[in-house]
Amino acid sequence: MLELTNSPLETVLQFRNLQSELRERWQAIEEFDSGDCDIMVIPSLTLDQQEMQKIPGAHHYEERHLFSLIRLRNPRTRLIYMTSEPLHPMIIDYYLQLLPGIPFSHARDRLLLFSTYDASAKSLTQKILERPRLMERIRQAVRPTKSYMICYNSTPLERELSVKLGIPLWASDPDLLYWGTKSGSRQIFAESGVPYPDGSELVWNVGDLALAAAQLWQRQPDLQRIVIKLNEGFSGEGNAILELKTIAGTSDRDKVKAIADYLPNLRFQAAGEKWENFSSRIPELGAIAEAFIEGENKRSPSVQGRVLPSGEVEILSTHDQILGGPDGQIFLGCRFPADESYRIALQELGWKVGQKLSEKGALERFGVDFVAVQQADGKWDIQAIEINLRKGGTTHPFMALKLLTNGRYDRSTGLFYSLQGRPKYYVASDNLKKERYRGLLPNDLMDIIADNQLHFDTGTETGTIFHLMGCLSEFGKLGLTSIGNSQQEAEEIYNKIVKVLDRET
Repeated sequence: MLELTNSPLETVLQFRNLQSELRERWQAIEEFDSGDCDIMVIPSLTLDQQEMQKIPGAHHYEERHLFSLIRLRNPRTRLIYMTSEPLHPMIIDYYLQLLPGIPFSHARDRLLLFSTYDASAKSLTQKILERPRLMERIRQAVRPTKSYMICYNSTPLERELSVKLGIPLWASDPDLLYWGTKSGSRQIFAESGVPYPDGSELVWNVGDLALAAAQLWQRQPDLQRIVIKLNEGFSGEGNAILELKTIAGTSDRDKVKAIADYLPNLRFQAAGEKWENFSSRIPELGAIAEAFIEGENKRSPSVQGRVLPSGEVEILSTHDQILGGPDGQIFLGCRFPADESYRIALQELGWKVGQKLSEKGALERFGVDFVAVQQADGKWDIQAIEINLRKGGTTHPFMALKLLTNGRYDRSTGLFYSLQGRPKYYVASDNLKKERYRGLLPNDLMDIIADNQLHFDTGTETGTIFHLMGCLSEFGKLGLTSIGNSQQEAEEIYNKIVKVLDRET
Protein backbone atom coordinates (compact mmCIF):
# COMPACT_ATOMS: atom_id res chain seq x y z
CA MET A 1 0.00 0.00 0.00
CA LEU A 2 1.35 3.44 -0.96
CA GLU A 3 1.82 5.64 2.11
CA LEU A 4 1.33 9.35 1.51
CA THR A 5 3.14 11.72 3.88
CA ASN A 6 1.06 14.81 3.08
CA SER A 7 -2.66 15.43 3.32
CA PRO A 8 -4.42 15.89 -0.02
CA LEU A 9 -4.84 19.63 0.62
CA GLU A 10 -1.17 20.07 1.58
CA THR A 11 -0.12 18.22 -1.56
CA VAL A 12 -2.29 20.43 -3.77
CA LEU A 13 -0.94 23.62 -2.17
CA GLN A 14 2.69 22.48 -2.46
CA PHE A 15 2.12 21.47 -6.07
CA ARG A 16 0.70 24.89 -6.92
CA ASN A 17 3.62 26.60 -5.21
CA LEU A 18 6.04 24.57 -7.32
CA GLN A 19 4.14 25.49 -10.47
CA SER A 20 4.33 29.17 -9.46
CA GLU A 21 8.12 28.77 -9.29
CA LEU A 22 8.02 27.28 -12.77
CA ARG A 23 6.10 30.26 -14.12
CA GLU A 24 8.67 32.65 -12.60
CA ARG A 25 11.51 30.62 -14.11
CA TRP A 26 9.87 30.80 -17.54
CA GLN A 27 10.05 34.59 -17.43
CA ALA A 28 13.79 34.40 -16.71
CA ILE A 29 14.87 32.52 -19.83
CA GLU A 30 14.08 33.19 -23.47
CA GLU A 31 13.60 29.56 -24.47
CA PHE A 32 12.19 27.25 -21.82
CA ASP A 33 14.26 24.18 -22.64
CA SER A 34 17.50 25.77 -23.86
CA GLY A 35 18.91 26.96 -20.55
CA ASP A 36 21.03 25.24 -17.93
CA CYS A 37 18.51 22.78 -16.55
CA ASP A 38 17.69 19.21 -15.60
CA ILE A 39 14.67 17.74 -17.40
CA MET A 40 13.11 14.72 -15.75
CA VAL A 41 11.01 12.67 -18.18
CA ILE A 42 8.22 10.53 -16.68
CA PRO A 43 6.70 8.79 -19.73
CA SER A 44 4.04 7.08 -17.63
CA LEU A 45 0.70 6.42 -19.32
CA THR A 46 -1.25 7.01 -16.12
CA LEU A 47 -4.58 6.01 -17.63
CA ASP A 48 -7.22 3.46 -16.76
CA GLN A 49 -5.22 0.24 -16.83
CA GLN A 50 -8.12 -1.91 -18.06
CA GLU A 51 -8.47 0.37 -21.07
CA MET A 52 -4.71 0.30 -21.62
CA GLN A 53 -4.78 -3.49 -21.87
CA LYS A 54 -6.68 -3.11 -25.16
CA ILE A 55 -3.48 -1.78 -26.79
CA PRO A 56 -0.89 -4.45 -27.71
CA GLY A 57 2.47 -3.67 -26.13
CA ALA A 58 1.12 -0.66 -24.23
CA HIS A 59 3.89 -0.84 -21.60
CA HIS A 60 6.43 -0.13 -24.36
CA TYR A 61 4.74 3.21 -25.07
CA GLU A 62 7.09 4.65 -22.45
CA GLU A 63 9.60 4.63 -25.33
CA ARG A 64 7.58 7.20 -27.30
CA HIS A 65 9.15 9.98 -25.23
CA LEU A 66 12.69 9.01 -26.20
CA PHE A 67 12.58 11.87 -28.70
CA SER A 68 13.30 13.95 -25.57
CA LEU A 69 16.90 12.69 -25.72
CA ILE A 70 17.40 15.00 -28.68
CA ARG A 71 17.16 17.87 -26.16
CA LEU A 72 20.69 16.87 -25.15
CA ARG A 73 21.94 18.77 -28.19
CA ASN A 74 21.93 21.72 -25.77
CA PRO A 75 25.30 21.12 -24.06
CA ARG A 76 23.97 22.49 -20.75
CA THR A 77 20.93 20.22 -20.52
CA ARG A 78 20.87 17.13 -18.32
CA LEU A 79 18.11 14.57 -18.88
CA ILE A 80 16.75 12.06 -16.39
CA TYR A 81 14.63 9.37 -18.09
CA MET A 82 12.51 6.90 -16.14
CA THR A 83 11.15 3.56 -17.38
CA SER A 84 9.40 0.54 -15.90
CA GLU A 85 12.02 -1.82 -17.33
CA PRO A 86 15.58 -1.09 -18.50
CA LEU A 87 15.92 0.09 -22.09
CA HIS A 88 18.05 -1.82 -24.56
CA PRO A 89 21.41 0.06 -24.79
CA MET A 90 21.23 0.03 -28.59
CA ILE A 91 17.95 1.98 -28.47
CA ILE A 92 19.62 4.69 -26.39
CA ASP A 93 22.63 4.80 -28.72
CA TYR A 94 20.28 5.13 -31.70
CA TYR A 95 18.77 8.38 -30.40
CA LEU A 96 22.03 9.89 -29.17
CA GLN A 97 23.65 9.38 -32.57
CA LEU A 98 20.96 11.62 -34.09
CA LEU A 99 22.34 14.65 -32.24
CA PRO A 100 23.94 17.10 -34.68
CA GLY A 101 27.25 18.61 -33.61
CA ILE A 102 27.40 16.99 -30.16
CA PRO A 103 29.98 14.30 -29.31
CA PHE A 104 28.21 11.07 -28.37
CA SER A 105 30.13 10.72 -25.10
CA HIS A 106 29.29 14.29 -24.03
CA ALA A 107 25.57 13.67 -24.51
CA ARG A 108 25.71 10.25 -22.82
CA ASP A 109 27.36 11.74 -19.72
CA ARG A 110 24.40 14.12 -19.36
CA LEU A 111 21.80 11.34 -19.60
CA LEU A 112 20.73 9.52 -16.44
CA LEU A 113 18.56 6.41 -16.83
CA PHE A 114 16.48 4.99 -13.99
CA SER A 115 14.24 1.91 -14.01
CA THR A 116 11.80 0.39 -11.54
CA TYR A 117 12.49 -3.15 -12.88
CA ASP A 118 8.74 -3.73 -12.70
CA ALA A 119 6.76 -5.01 -15.71
CA SER A 120 3.40 -5.08 -13.92
CA ALA A 121 0.31 -3.31 -15.27
CA LYS A 122 0.59 -0.44 -12.79
CA SER A 123 1.48 2.98 -14.16
CA LEU A 124 5.15 3.93 -14.10
CA THR A 125 4.46 6.87 -11.77
CA GLN A 126 2.85 4.60 -9.21
CA LYS A 127 5.82 2.22 -9.42
CA ILE A 128 8.22 5.09 -8.71
CA LEU A 129 6.17 6.32 -5.75
CA GLU A 130 6.23 2.82 -4.25
CA ARG A 131 10.06 2.81 -4.21
CA PRO A 132 11.39 5.30 -1.62
CA ARG A 133 15.03 4.34 -2.19
CA LEU A 134 14.68 4.97 -5.92
CA MET A 135 13.05 8.31 -5.11
CA GLU A 136 16.02 9.24 -2.95
CA ARG A 137 18.48 8.40 -5.73
CA ILE A 138 16.49 10.62 -8.09
CA ARG A 139 16.56 13.49 -5.55
CA GLN A 140 20.31 13.19 -5.28
CA ALA A 141 20.70 13.21 -9.06
CA VAL A 142 18.82 16.41 -9.88
CA ARG A 143 19.38 20.08 -9.13
CA PRO A 144 16.02 21.12 -7.60
CA THR A 145 16.33 24.81 -8.46
CA LYS A 146 17.24 24.04 -12.06
CA SER A 147 14.88 21.18 -12.86
CA TYR A 148 11.39 20.48 -14.06
CA MET A 149 9.40 17.35 -14.80
CA ILE A 150 7.52 16.46 -17.98
CA CYS A 151 5.03 13.63 -18.36
CA TYR A 152 2.59 12.02 -20.77
CA ASN A 153 -0.46 12.99 -18.73
CA SER A 154 -0.95 14.70 -15.40
CA THR A 155 -2.93 12.90 -12.68
CA PRO A 156 -2.90 12.99 -8.85
CA LEU A 157 -0.04 10.46 -8.99
CA GLU A 158 2.16 12.82 -11.04
CA ARG A 159 1.22 15.63 -8.66
CA GLU A 160 2.27 13.51 -5.68
CA LEU A 161 5.58 12.66 -7.38
CA SER A 162 6.24 16.31 -8.16
CA VAL A 163 5.68 17.31 -4.53
CA LYS A 164 7.68 14.44 -3.04
CA LEU A 165 10.66 15.20 -5.29
CA GLY A 166 10.26 18.97 -4.96
CA ILE A 167 10.37 19.31 -8.76
CA PRO A 168 7.75 21.40 -10.60
CA LEU A 169 5.62 19.61 -13.18
CA TRP A 170 5.35 21.23 -16.62
CA ALA A 171 1.74 20.08 -17.17
CA SER A 172 -1.82 20.96 -16.18
CA ASP A 173 -3.00 20.58 -12.61
CA PRO A 174 -4.75 17.18 -12.27
CA ASP A 175 -7.81 19.02 -10.93
CA LEU A 176 -8.40 20.03 -14.57
CA LEU A 177 -8.51 16.46 -15.92
CA TYR A 178 -12.25 16.68 -16.57
CA TRP A 179 -11.68 19.05 -19.50
CA GLY A 180 -9.85 16.26 -21.31
CA THR A 181 -12.72 13.76 -21.04
CA LYS A 182 -15.39 13.25 -23.69
CA SER A 183 -18.06 15.13 -21.72
CA GLY A 184 -15.65 17.85 -20.57
CA SER A 185 -14.53 18.38 -24.17
CA ARG A 186 -18.11 18.95 -25.28
CA GLN A 187 -18.55 21.56 -22.55
CA ILE A 188 -15.40 23.41 -23.64
CA PHE A 189 -16.56 23.37 -27.28
CA ALA A 190 -19.90 24.86 -26.25
CA GLU A 191 -18.23 27.59 -24.20
CA SER A 192 -15.73 28.33 -27.01
CA GLY A 193 -18.30 28.59 -29.78
CA VAL A 194 -16.62 25.73 -31.66
CA PRO A 195 -18.98 23.46 -33.66
CA TYR A 196 -19.35 19.88 -32.40
CA PRO A 197 -21.76 16.97 -33.01
CA ASP A 198 -25.07 16.62 -31.24
CA GLY A 199 -24.83 14.30 -28.27
CA SER A 200 -25.75 13.54 -24.69
CA GLU A 201 -24.73 14.59 -21.23
CA LEU A 202 -22.57 12.19 -19.22
CA VAL A 203 -24.46 9.11 -17.98
CA TRP A 204 -23.46 6.47 -15.45
CA ASN A 205 -25.67 3.47 -16.15
CA VAL A 206 -26.98 1.44 -19.08
CA GLY A 207 -30.57 2.58 -18.66
CA ASP A 208 -29.67 6.26 -18.87
CA LEU A 209 -27.39 5.53 -21.83
CA ALA A 210 -30.28 3.93 -23.76
CA LEU A 211 -32.49 6.92 -22.91
CA ALA A 212 -29.79 9.41 -24.00
CA ALA A 213 -29.27 7.58 -27.30
CA ALA A 214 -33.03 7.48 -27.94
CA GLN A 215 -33.38 11.21 -27.25
CA LEU A 216 -30.51 11.92 -29.66
CA TRP A 217 -32.23 9.81 -32.33
CA GLN A 218 -35.50 11.64 -31.76
CA ARG A 219 -33.74 14.99 -32.24
CA GLN A 220 -32.10 13.71 -35.42
CA PRO A 221 -34.43 11.11 -36.98
CA ASP A 222 -32.19 10.78 -40.07
CA LEU A 223 -29.22 9.53 -38.01
CA GLN A 224 -27.75 6.28 -39.29
CA ARG A 225 -25.29 5.59 -36.44
CA ILE A 226 -24.54 6.74 -32.91
CA VAL A 227 -21.12 6.54 -31.28
CA ILE A 228 -21.13 5.31 -27.69
CA LYS A 229 -18.00 6.55 -25.92
CA LEU A 230 -16.56 5.70 -22.53
CA ASN A 231 -15.79 9.07 -20.99
CA GLU A 232 -12.11 8.27 -20.47
CA GLY A 233 -11.43 6.04 -23.48
CA PHE A 234 -7.99 6.12 -25.11
CA SER A 235 -7.11 6.33 -28.84
CA GLY A 236 -10.67 5.39 -29.81
CA GLU A 237 -10.40 2.04 -28.02
CA GLY A 238 -13.31 2.98 -25.72
CA ASN A 239 -15.74 3.64 -28.59
CA ALA A 240 -18.56 1.49 -29.94
CA ILE A 241 -21.03 1.94 -32.80
CA LEU A 242 -24.81 1.68 -32.48
CA GLU A 243 -26.31 0.87 -35.90
CA LEU A 244 -29.76 2.49 -36.00
CA LYS A 245 -30.85 0.85 -39.27
CA THR A 246 -31.10 -2.47 -37.44
CA ILE A 247 -33.83 -1.03 -35.19
CA ALA A 248 -35.39 1.36 -37.72
CA GLY A 249 -39.16 1.62 -37.78
CA THR A 250 -39.42 1.62 -34.00
CA SER A 251 -41.87 4.17 -32.63
CA ASP A 252 -40.53 6.97 -30.44
CA ARG A 253 -42.25 5.38 -27.44
CA ASP A 254 -40.41 2.09 -27.97
CA LYS A 255 -37.01 3.51 -28.95
CA VAL A 256 -35.54 3.37 -25.44
CA LYS A 257 -36.37 -0.31 -24.98
CA ALA A 258 -35.26 -1.19 -28.52
CA ILE A 259 -31.89 0.51 -27.99
CA ALA A 260 -31.43 -1.05 -24.55
CA ASP A 261 -32.10 -4.49 -26.05
CA TYR A 262 -29.63 -3.81 -28.87
CA LEU A 263 -26.75 -2.45 -26.76
CA PRO A 264 -25.11 -5.89 -26.23
CA ASN A 265 -24.72 -6.03 -30.04
CA LEU A 266 -22.74 -2.79 -30.31
CA ARG A 267 -19.81 -2.92 -32.73
CA PHE A 268 -16.80 -2.34 -30.49
CA GLN A 269 -13.71 -0.65 -31.92
CA ALA A 270 -11.22 -2.40 -29.62
CA ALA A 271 -10.33 -5.92 -30.73
CA GLY A 272 -11.80 -8.52 -28.42
CA GLU A 273 -14.04 -6.12 -26.50
CA LYS A 274 -17.36 -7.56 -25.27
CA TRP A 275 -20.52 -5.94 -23.92
CA GLU A 276 -20.06 -7.59 -20.53
CA ASN A 277 -16.79 -5.74 -19.97
CA PHE A 278 -17.78 -2.52 -21.77
CA SER A 279 -21.02 -2.15 -19.78
CA SER A 280 -19.20 -2.79 -16.50
CA ARG A 281 -17.01 0.26 -17.17
CA ILE A 282 -19.94 2.67 -17.58
CA PRO A 283 -20.57 3.08 -13.79
CA GLU A 284 -16.81 3.56 -13.29
CA LEU A 285 -15.93 5.90 -16.18
CA GLY A 286 -19.24 7.25 -17.42
CA ALA A 287 -20.31 7.33 -21.07
CA ILE A 288 -21.87 9.58 -23.68
CA ALA A 289 -23.89 9.03 -26.86
CA GLU A 290 -22.84 11.16 -29.83
CA ALA A 291 -24.05 11.51 -33.41
CA PHE A 292 -21.82 9.69 -35.89
CA ILE A 293 -20.86 12.11 -38.65
CA GLU A 294 -21.39 10.58 -42.06
CA GLY A 295 -19.72 11.74 -45.27
CA GLU A 296 -18.40 10.43 -48.55
CA ASN A 297 -15.16 12.44 -48.32
CA LYS A 298 -14.44 12.51 -44.62
CA ARG A 299 -11.15 13.30 -42.84
CA SER A 300 -10.02 13.24 -39.21
CA PRO A 301 -7.73 16.24 -38.71
CA SER A 302 -6.34 17.47 -35.41
CA VAL A 303 -4.63 20.56 -34.05
CA GLN A 304 -1.98 20.65 -31.33
CA GLY A 305 -1.13 23.54 -29.07
CA ARG A 306 0.17 24.47 -25.68
CA VAL A 307 -0.69 26.96 -22.98
CA LEU A 308 2.43 28.82 -21.84
CA PRO A 309 2.96 29.71 -18.17
CA SER A 310 2.05 33.28 -19.12
CA GLY A 311 -1.39 32.04 -20.22
CA GLU A 312 -0.64 32.68 -23.89
CA VAL A 313 -1.86 30.00 -26.32
CA GLU A 314 0.59 28.76 -28.94
CA ILE A 315 -0.54 26.63 -31.90
CA LEU A 316 2.14 24.01 -32.62
CA SER A 317 0.90 21.89 -35.53
CA THR A 318 -1.98 20.37 -37.47
CA HIS A 319 -2.28 16.78 -38.69
CA ASP A 320 -4.52 14.53 -40.69
CA GLN A 321 -4.97 11.47 -38.52
CA ILE A 322 -4.72 7.97 -39.95
CA LEU A 323 -7.51 5.91 -38.39
CA GLY A 324 -8.39 2.23 -38.51
CA GLY A 325 -10.67 -0.26 -36.80
CA PRO A 326 -14.13 -1.40 -37.97
CA ASP A 327 -15.47 2.16 -38.30
CA GLY A 328 -12.32 4.29 -38.47
CA GLN A 329 -12.28 5.14 -34.75
CA ILE A 330 -8.82 3.81 -33.77
CA PHE A 331 -5.77 6.09 -34.00
CA LEU A 332 -2.99 4.47 -36.07
CA GLY A 333 -0.85 7.41 -37.14
CA CYS A 334 -0.84 10.83 -38.79
CA ARG A 335 0.32 12.99 -41.67
CA PHE A 336 1.81 16.44 -41.20
CA PRO A 337 0.64 19.01 -42.03
CA ALA A 338 -3.13 18.78 -42.35
CA ASP A 339 -4.64 19.45 -45.79
CA GLU A 340 -4.08 23.05 -46.85
CA SER A 341 -7.79 23.50 -47.64
CA TYR A 342 -8.67 23.50 -43.93
CA ARG A 343 -5.47 23.69 -41.88
CA ILE A 344 -5.77 27.45 -41.19
CA ALA A 345 -9.40 27.05 -40.11
CA LEU A 346 -8.29 24.22 -37.82
CA GLN A 347 -5.71 26.49 -36.21
CA GLU A 348 -8.32 29.13 -35.42
CA LEU A 349 -10.71 26.60 -33.90
CA GLY A 350 -7.88 25.07 -31.89
CA TRP A 351 -6.83 28.51 -30.68
CA LYS A 352 -10.37 29.19 -29.41
CA VAL A 353 -10.31 25.92 -27.47
CA GLY A 354 -6.84 26.76 -26.13
CA GLN A 355 -8.04 30.17 -24.93
CA LYS A 356 -10.87 28.56 -22.98
CA LEU A 357 -8.48 25.96 -21.50
CA SER A 358 -6.12 28.76 -20.51
CA GLU A 359 -9.00 30.51 -18.72
CA LYS A 360 -9.60 27.26 -16.81
CA GLY A 361 -5.94 27.25 -15.72
CA ALA A 362 -4.56 24.58 -18.09
CA LEU A 363 -0.84 24.43 -18.81
CA GLU A 364 1.31 22.86 -21.54
CA ARG A 365 0.04 20.44 -24.20
CA PHE A 366 -3.42 20.01 -25.56
CA GLY A 367 -4.78 18.49 -28.76
CA VAL A 368 -8.19 18.78 -30.40
CA ASP A 369 -9.53 16.09 -32.73
CA PHE A 370 -12.01 17.01 -35.46
CA VAL A 371 -14.07 15.43 -38.22
CA ALA A 372 -14.06 17.29 -41.56
CA VAL A 373 -16.60 16.43 -44.27
CA GLN A 374 -16.42 17.96 -47.74
CA GLN A 375 -19.69 19.52 -48.87
CA ALA A 376 -21.16 19.63 -52.38
CA ASP A 377 -19.69 23.12 -52.91
CA GLY A 378 -16.20 21.86 -52.05
CA LYS A 379 -16.07 23.54 -48.63
CA TRP A 380 -15.37 21.56 -45.48
CA ASP A 381 -17.72 21.21 -42.54
CA ILE A 382 -15.45 20.91 -39.49
CA GLN A 383 -16.71 19.65 -36.13
CA ALA A 384 -14.71 19.13 -32.95
CA ILE A 385 -14.81 15.65 -31.42
CA GLU A 386 -12.62 15.65 -28.32
CA ILE A 387 -9.78 17.32 -26.42
CA ASN A 388 -6.64 15.50 -25.32
CA LEU A 389 -5.33 17.39 -22.29
CA ARG A 390 -2.04 15.51 -22.49
CA LYS A 391 0.59 14.52 -24.99
CA GLY A 392 -0.86 12.34 -27.73
CA GLY A 393 0.05 10.24 -30.73
CA THR A 394 0.88 13.36 -32.75
CA THR A 395 3.21 14.85 -30.12
CA HIS A 396 6.32 12.72 -30.45
CA PRO A 397 6.65 12.79 -34.28
CA PHE A 398 6.31 16.56 -34.39
CA MET A 399 8.73 17.08 -31.50
CA ALA A 400 11.22 14.74 -33.17
CA LEU A 401 11.01 16.86 -36.35
CA LYS A 402 11.40 20.10 -34.39
CA LEU A 403 14.31 18.92 -32.29
CA LEU A 404 16.14 17.27 -35.21
CA THR A 405 15.90 20.24 -37.57
CA ASN A 406 15.74 23.12 -35.07
CA GLY A 407 13.15 24.58 -37.45
CA ARG A 408 10.00 26.59 -36.85
CA TYR A 409 6.26 26.30 -37.36
CA ASP A 410 4.74 29.14 -39.39
CA ARG A 411 1.17 29.78 -38.31
CA SER A 412 0.47 31.95 -41.36
CA THR A 413 0.91 28.96 -43.69
CA GLY A 414 0.53 26.03 -41.29
CA LEU A 415 3.87 24.68 -42.55
CA PHE A 416 7.07 23.76 -40.72
CA TYR A 417 10.33 25.14 -42.13
CA SER A 418 13.85 23.88 -41.47
CA LEU A 419 16.69 26.32 -40.82
CA GLN A 420 17.41 26.15 -44.55
CA GLY A 421 13.88 27.41 -45.23
CA ARG A 422 12.62 24.08 -46.63
CA PRO A 423 9.06 23.06 -45.73
CA LYS A 424 9.05 19.63 -44.08
CA TYR A 425 6.42 16.90 -44.23
CA TYR A 426 6.04 13.52 -42.56
CA VAL A 427 4.02 10.36 -42.18
CA ALA A 428 4.08 8.78 -38.73
CA SER A 429 2.64 5.67 -37.14
CA ASP A 430 2.63 3.96 -33.75
CA ASN A 431 1.14 0.85 -35.27
CA LEU A 432 3.18 -0.66 -38.09
CA LYS A 433 2.26 -4.15 -36.94
CA LYS A 434 2.63 -7.49 -38.73
CA GLU A 435 2.89 -11.03 -37.46
CA ARG A 436 6.01 -11.57 -39.58
CA TYR A 437 7.90 -8.87 -37.62
CA ARG A 438 7.67 -10.84 -34.37
CA GLY A 439 11.02 -12.02 -33.07
CA LEU A 440 12.99 -9.06 -34.45
CA LEU A 441 15.36 -7.70 -31.80
CA PRO A 442 16.53 -4.06 -31.69
CA ASN A 443 19.89 -5.32 -33.00
CA ASP A 444 18.15 -6.90 -35.98
CA LEU A 445 16.32 -3.67 -36.76
CA MET A 446 19.61 -1.76 -36.62
CA ASP A 447 21.15 -4.22 -39.08
CA ILE A 448 18.21 -3.73 -41.45
CA ILE A 449 18.45 0.07 -41.11
CA ALA A 450 22.19 0.06 -41.83
CA ASP A 451 22.10 -2.49 -44.68
CA ASN A 452 19.32 -0.62 -46.50
CA GLN A 453 20.36 2.96 -45.60
CA LEU A 454 17.06 3.71 -43.92
CA HIS A 455 18.46 6.01 -41.24
CA PHE A 456 17.62 9.72 -40.90
CA ASP A 457 20.06 11.84 -42.90
CA THR A 458 20.95 15.00 -40.95
CA GLY A 459 22.37 16.53 -44.14
CA THR A 460 19.17 16.41 -46.20
CA GLU A 461 16.97 16.29 -43.09
CA THR A 462 15.00 13.46 -44.63
CA GLY A 463 14.57 9.82 -43.68
CA THR A 464 12.97 7.87 -40.86
CA ILE A 465 13.17 7.98 -37.07
CA PHE A 466 12.06 4.75 -35.38
CA HIS A 467 10.44 4.27 -31.99
CA LEU A 468 8.64 1.55 -30.00
CA MET A 469 11.55 -0.73 -30.89
CA GLY A 470 10.96 -2.67 -27.67
CA CYS A 471 7.57 -3.77 -29.09
CA LEU A 472 9.05 -5.60 -32.06
CA SER A 473 10.11 -8.92 -30.66
CA GLU A 474 6.98 -9.78 -28.68
CA PHE A 475 4.25 -7.95 -30.63
CA GLY A 476 5.67 -7.45 -34.14
CA LYS A 477 4.88 -3.75 -33.71
CA LEU A 478 6.97 -0.70 -34.55
CA GLY A 479 6.62 3.09 -34.56
CA LEU A 480 8.20 5.36 -37.14
CA THR A 481 8.21 8.92 -38.46
CA SER A 482 9.21 9.32 -42.14
CA ILE A 483 10.26 12.89 -42.99
CA GLY A 484 10.47 14.32 -46.51
CA ASN A 485 10.64 17.64 -48.34
CA SER A 486 7.16 16.98 -49.77
CA GLN A 487 4.19 14.90 -48.73
CA GLN A 488 4.86 12.56 -51.62
CA GLU A 489 8.49 12.08 -50.60
CA ALA A 490 7.47 11.36 -47.00
CA GLU A 491 4.96 8.75 -48.23
CA GLU A 492 7.60 7.15 -50.47
CA ILE A 493 10.09 6.94 -47.59
CA TYR A 494 7.46 5.35 -45.36
CA ASN A 495 6.40 2.84 -48.03
CA LYS A 496 10.04 1.90 -48.64
CA ILE A 497 10.43 1.05 -44.94
CA VAL A 498 7.42 -1.26 -45.06
CA LYS A 499 8.66 -2.90 -48.27
CA VAL A 500 12.14 -3.49 -46.85
CA LEU A 501 10.84 -4.88 -43.54
CA ASP A 502 8.50 -7.21 -45.38
CA ARG A 503 11.35 -8.42 -47.60
CA GLU A 504 13.75 -8.90 -44.68
CA THR A 505 11.23 -10.90 -42.65
